[in-house]
Amino acid sequence: MQTLHHEDALALLRRYNSEPFHIQHGLTVEGVLRWYANELGYADEADYWATVGLLHDIDFERYPDQHCLKAPELLREAGASEDMIHAICSHGWGLTVDIRPEHEMEKVLYAVDELTGLIGACALMRPSKSVQDMELKSVKKKFKTASFAAGCSRDVIIRGAELLGWELDTLIQKTILAMRACEDTVREELGRL
Repeated sequence: MQTLHHEDALALLRRYNSEPFHIQHGLTVEGVLRWYANELGYADEADYWATVGLLHDIDFERYPDQHCLKAPELLREAGASEDMIHAICSHGWGLTVDIRPEHEMEKVLYAVDELTGLIGACALMRPSKSVQDMELKSVKKKFKTASFAAGCSRDVIIRGAELLGWELDTLIQKTILAMRACEDTVREELGRL
């Protein structure tokens, strides 16, 4: 599995994305996928998982109507492997593309993409503005409120948990832990940009 080095992948993401929110989301999903790689027994693939996470929305800001459709072209130009392109595009399954997540990493990406946004929105409502003191019950309460972080698809999150064969609570709890593990790194990286 060929992967781009972090700095090269970040530069590529920034070539097509300038909104701080989109950069933060990419960095968050990068850290979350790295955590899951280590947690699920894929430590030797952690850099690859992380790069897929960082680049998963490469085309979203500039080409929102072609999300996961424009990505292959942008990624091929940068020398990304076909397996990386498949992994990245699979998170648009059932939304913009018919590329089903198959590898465990693709299923994790599909499941956590929207969920990290929801958990991040929950964190912003806390006095700490952090996931460090976030609890499962807080996220579940907001999950049930459709108007809260309305852009985060609950259906995709539920389908992602089902793809993984996990209970929704398990997915949420693990993703909170993953976000706790990378929160400081994401803030440091954003501060350097």
